Amino acid sequence: MPDALSLFLELAAIPSPPGRERAVADRVVAELRGLGLELDEDDTAGTTGSEIGNLYCALPGDGNGGTPLFFCAHLDTVPPEGEIVPVVEDGIVRNSAGTILGADNKAAVVAMVEAVRRLVEDGRPHAGVELLLTPKEEVGLVGAAAFDESRLHARVGYVYDMAAPIGTVIMAAPHSRKLDFRFHGRAAHSGMYPEEGRSAIAAASRAIADFRLGRLDDETTTNVGTIRGGTARNIVPEWCGFEAEARSLDDRKLADVVEEMLEAATFAASLAECDVETELSEDYRGYRFKRDDAVVRLALAALERTGHEVRLETTGGAADANVFNERGLECLNLANGMTDIHTPNEHIAVADLDAMVDVTLALIDAAHA
Repeated sequence: MPDALSLFLELAAIPSPPGRERAVADRVVAELRGLGLELDEDDTAGTTGSEIGNLYCALPGDGNGGTPLFFCAHLDTVPPEGEIVPVVEDGIVRNSAGTILGADNKAAVVAMVEAVRRLVEDGRPHAGVELLLTPKEEVGLVGAAAFDESRLHARVGYVYDMAAPIGTVIMAAPHSRKLDFRFHGRAAHSGMYPEEGRSAIAAASRAIADFRLGRLDDETTTNVGTIRGGTARNIVPEWCGFEAEARSLDDRKLADVVEEMLEAATFAASLAECDVETELSEDYRGYRFKRDDAVVRLALAALERTGHEVRLETTGGAADANVFNERGLECLNLANGMTDIHTPNEHIAVADLDAMVDVTLALIDAAHA
């Protein structure tokens, strides 16, 4: 059985929901230390709420020039809703137990670790390689945000965190804002004195109805994800809160749609004679690359060298790459063949596991040239 597949089957079977990554981290640490490498776990667990800090490993370059690279993958998955029993059927790895597989992002972990193995065992020349494995990516890029990026010698890096065919290069990812609304009305008995009440739920509902939700254009989306409120069936609800978000590849569009949502909430509250509190926070910053940026040029060279058709695309999602780009590094997200992530049908081809090892080595070779 190929080394990449063996390791993937082992890691995938270890549950690692956000904050509970210790078991899978220990297995990866053992794998890398078995190659004689030194790993460092930072002290961010206390602030992130994870069982682990970020894992960092550096392989010094051979001193012959080139561009050092860092590779980043996250160790957590969305929470599985049952046992994870990976099986291989017709060259495809699936979970036979009816929940997620965890290819997101353990397929990336395996590709990077296996590439490092080959670097070490083959004595392959390189300009310097750093490996960073983060916790709690699935709940807001928490581990990467807590990492001290000044520890990285490389200024160019890659994540593999896009469910699409290998060869897909993510050239832009969105900015995102979180909006939290809490409406305050007045409680009253709904059967005896309803006219004395002011329904916070009615006000919140009016606001949501007035929002433009979903895909607003090819760069911008909005959503209301949760809503809660009220005290009892027979009481006019004195409070109601909901959580919303807005994303856009264009920062100006994002500012406009956020302002529109805030104004709609204020207007809805006034109509219902309620008050509304709003809290606005930045979720993460977006980025956009050009084809001639160094991180893109290396990726295109590596993908072409390994025989993959290149597709330049944008995404509406975020990855650890957002954090590093915001902090002045160049970090590109490459698709690695994952399919139907976050669902019971999540799967990945064995061939794609092996192919991403080759892509990783080709990136390292291209950077050394």
